[in-house]
Parts: sequence; structure tokens; C-alpha cells
Amino acid sequence: MTRDDLFNINANIVKTLVEAVADNCPDAFIHVISNPVNSTVPIAAEVLKQKGVYDPKKLFGVTTLDVVRANTFVAEKKNLKLIDVDVPVIGGHAGITILPLLSKTKPSVRFSDEEVEQLTIRIQNAGTEVVEAKAGAGSATLSMAYAAARFVESSLRALDGDGDVYECSFVQSDLTDLPFFASRVKLGRKGIEAMIPSDLQGLSEYEEKALEALKPELKASIEKGIAFAQKQPVTA
Repeated sequence: MTRDDLFNINANIVKTLVEAVADNCPDAFIHVISNPVNSTVPIAAEVLKQKGVYDPKKLFGVTTLDVVRANTFVAEKKNLKLIDVDVPVIGGHAGITILPLLSKTKPSVRFSDEEVEQLTIRIQNAGTEVVEAKAGAGSATLSMAYAAARFVESSLRALDGDGDVYECSFVQSDLTDLPFFASRVKLGRKGIEAMIPSDLQGLSEYEEKALEALKPELKASIEKGIAFAQKQPVTA
């Protein structure tokens, strides 16, 4: 199933669910994990705007699965303890729009150019790897559930007053020239407390080129979601 197929199935589902959230609990944190996230988050934003309750600090595209995969693959490659590894992943949540910032891996490790390319491609295509391993009989449902649970737990910690909660998420952003962008954010009781612009500074040459290369595809996906929502008026 392509992401276009997913869009045709999920776009209206997301629209309907977000309308219900807007009507019944407009102050809630909204976590969008339905693919294609690059389009469904803009759909959710437009619906909330039409309902007059849009708060960009409380709308999140859950891209945690990309971080989980990046951390896992790096830990395996470099023989590190998984719990110690943190790789920020920026951009979007599909194919080349997924950009792991391996140069900013914690703890600091060195990668050859070949390792960077291999790891980046594997992280971008990990969903396909799972589907192929299951011979078409399923997808990455368990890891997606884990990623969702992790992001929900982080949100609950932030709502409870924990002042040290950071996650990567696809959100309304001014870090680039795109209206939505996945990056690391600090979570608080009112949603996003801060972006982390330093994550986009000092990128490697490979990452700089990959960032520019992903923008056209991500821009098109965002615009597709916005156009869908604007053509589908919300229910009163």
C-alpha cells in the first residue's frame, strides 16, 4: 500500500476525529500517528482553524518511530547500550523526508561516509523492511504502538510538570521555510515550550544536502493535506 493509498483512506478519518476533538475537548494534546503524517497533521491543523480552536503548541505528528529505529540501528552498529543512544530525526515521516542527524548522535560516535549513507537509507526504509520480512502479511504495528506509547508517556510527564521532556515531532515550525517540520521540541504543561534550533546548526555536508533534497517532497505533502481540508468544510 502506497502513502497515496493511505492518504485516501486516512484523510477523512483524521478530519472526522479532529472535528470531534475540537467540539468536545479543544484544549487536549492531539497526537496524530495516522499516515501519511506529512499530510494528516496539516489536515488536523486546518480543521482546528476552521473550528476556531487551533493551538499549534498542542498538535503533534508522532514521528517517534523514526527516532526509535535510528537509536536501535546505531546502537547495533556501534555496539552501544540502546538506553544510552539518542539520535535526533528531523524533516518528515516518509521516505527521504526522514533525516536522522547522525552527526548529533549522543553519545558522540564517528561514522564513515559509507555508514552514514547505509544507516540513513535503512532508517528511511525501515517500514518497508518490516513488510518484506513479514512477506506482506503485516506491517510495523508493534513498533508503531511502542512509539505511540513513548510519546504519550512523554506528554503525560510534561503535563505532570516534568521540566526535562524532549521528543522529536512533526509540528508547526519556523525552523525552516516549511510550515510544518519534524524536529526536537521541549514539552511542557501547555504543549510545546520550545523548539531546539541548535539541532539544525552545524550539520554535516551530507545532512545539509539531504535537508535541501527533502524539502520539495515534504512541501508537496503538506500542501496536499491543506488543500484536502480546505475543500472539505467542517460540520457545524
